Amino acid sequence: MSIREYSPGIFYLNTGREELLVTRNLSPGRNVYGEHLINFNGVEYRSWNPTRSKLGAAIVKGLKKNPIMPGSRILYLGVASGTTVSHVSDIIDYKGHVWGVDFAPRPLRDLIDNVVRYRKNISPILGDARQPQSYSLQVPKVEVIFADVAQPDQAEIMIKNINLFLKRGGYVMLSIKSRSIDVGRDPIVIFSEQTEILRKNDLEILELIELDPYEKDHALVLAKLP
Repeated sequence: MSIREYSPGIFYLNTGREELLVTRNLSPGRNVYGEHLINFNGVEYRSWNPTRSKLGAAIVKGLKKNPIMPGSRILYLGVASGTTVSHVSDIIDYKGHVWGVDFAPRPLRDLIDNVVRYRKNISPILGDARQPQSYSLQVPKVEVIFADVAQPDQAEIMIKNINLFLKRGGYVMLSIKSRSIDVGRDPIVIFSEQTEILRKNDLEILELIELDPYEKDHALVLAKLP
């Protein structure tokens, strides 16, 4: 086996049969969603399935810059049961922290039982990302906001949270779900419209990556607040 670094905290592990996207396991011996645990040179890694994670899919599709680094403080909107945020937790290590917001009690309970219980760098928040003022006392200024919300006003939700929580020079990663906005329109047009909303709110667009074949009619946009 051999390993190469994609960015700090994220690696490609070559097993001899395949090359896997992996992160170091912050809770050794435990997986989160059935992913493989692989020991290499005395370190346990977790395979990161791009068909189960928008961020994982974007990386595999060639995301050039990943702003989520060891020590980062992250606001994660639409955290659900924790598939992607568990890998974010691995990346940021205990020097960083992630605040995970979701409006659905059941997935948040699963997040707490299966992930948060074994990791001390995730704070789950039951809340509506469309009303960020409702959790403003729980979340500090952050370096990155990641959003994966299935709502028609995805970009507007991101802007509301940027205005309250994102530091100057910080980054946003918006997973655009075109079918949640309009199932009958061309996804490419919808990606462009959502990106333009970010641009009109003074964000610099750095990358736009379509996530096919891992996620149909999805894209991820990376932008920066000057």
